[in-house]
Amino acid sequence: MAPMNENQGPILVFLGPTLRLTEAEAVLDAIYLRPVAQGDILLAAHAFRPRAMVLIDGQFEDRPAVRHKEILWAMAQGIVIIGAASMGALRAAELSDFGMIGIGLVYRWYRRWRLAPDDAVAVHSGPAELGFPPLTDSLVDLQRTLSRLMRRNLIGVAERDRLTTIARKMNFRDRSLDTVLRAAGWQDDEVKKLRSEIVGQKKCDALLALQRAPDLATQRAEARGPADWVATNTFIRDLEVGGIDSNLANTYKLNP
Repeated sequence: MAPMNENQGPILVFLGPTLRLTEAEAVLDAIYLRPVAQGDILLAAHAFRPRAMVLIDGQFEDRPAVRHKEILWAMAQGIVIIGAASMGALRAAELSDFGMIGIGLVYRWYRRWRLAPDDAVAVHSGPAELGFPPLTDSLVDLQRTLSRLMRRNLIGVAERDRLTTIARKMNFRDRSLDTVLRAAGWQDDEVKKLRSEIVGQKKCDALLALQRAPDLATQRAEARGPADWVATNTFIRDLEVGGIDSNLANTYKLNP
């Protein structure tokens, strides 16, 4: 387990249903926060003065999703921003040209297919009090699972394509291997047998990001985001609507 370098500030991790907290803590000694949403990066930077942030999970229903401009603000302050697995992978793919670091297959998938659906990484989860347990399966995990089943000759190419189409048409709140197989006419005993075959690609990517975070934070410590970052009217308005003091965007100093 990699220790935090207190002289340089901690590493913050925004984590939710992708990975259980106990599993994450066994890999990286960091400060773990709830899934990121609009304003959280700004507030967390002021509260903890981190050297790096790892974005894994994010919120997008009850609260507005984390803004690209907010991530660019953090990088302009010299904070290393790493994204993987879920919302983090999506934002990293969108902001990789500006210095955000993406880790894992899901990130590479979004980089390659820029118009891929955002809900491919979305899952329905339980409450924060229970640690955001996932209640459904993400489309990206299902696609990896169906490919694995095909490679093991448990389903054919045509059946993989049919199941993938069914999964893509489902709302993410209902999407799971069980519901997809049942919608395709599979019997309960067959569904039960295949449940153990689910591939947790998002989890694998999250673990990889946590493993690499300390080295990436050190290697990129001198790298800074866009020097011409400015607070646009839209960015300020979003903060104020969210009840966040917009002056925080202009008063942050990396080394006060």
